[in-house]
Amino acid sequence: MNITVQFHPIWLRINHWLNAVAFLVLMSSGWRIYDASPFLGFRIPSSLTLGGWLGGALLWHFAAMWLLAANGLAYLLSGIVSGRLRQRLLPIGVTALLSDLRAALSGQLAHERLDHYNQVQRLAYLAVILDLLVLVLSGLVLWKSVQFPLLRTLLGGYEQARRIHFLAMAGGGLFLLLHLLMTALHPRTLLAMLRGH
Repeated sequence: MNITVQFHPIWLRINHWLNAVAFLVLMSSGWRIYDASPFLGFRIPSSLTLGGWLGGALLWHFAAMWLLAANGLAYLLSGIVSGRLRQRLLPIGVTALLSDLRAALSGQLAHERLDHYNQVQRLAYLAVILDLLVLVLSGLVLWKSVQFPLLRTLLGGYEQARRIHFLAMAGGGLFLLLHLLMTALHPRTLLAMLRGH
């Protein structure tokens, strides 16, 4: 007898893959935008960027921005209404987190149950939600600086918002790399995100 257990509902799987596409488009088009006015003393190789030129990169960036913002809002609302955010991501205990972190760094963190997130996963998912929020808010300052003067001031001005935006992008990129590494180590998690069970 074959029993199928649903780990990821369809709304979550669609949301996950839309976020992945949106973030990759945002990152690669953002690198092209950065290259138009680099402020960190280096440039991104054009082969890694999207848009071809500044105007094209901005069009890709804004299209993906709307997708990420709408999809992120749908994720949060669906997660709150369904109770999934609270059930899967909370609470985080310091002692349990340190124990799971030690196990993860030594390659001994168990990941047998796909329906349960360990403390490291919980912290990572909450951190990336916060990171994406910072990315959106700093992006608003870059896009409509005059229309969001309070937000611009809270972020330390336009130039500081650029740096915050770039660092938030780097944080999202680091999460993506770690996420891909963990998926490679536990490939059945990818199957669960594709099939839901």
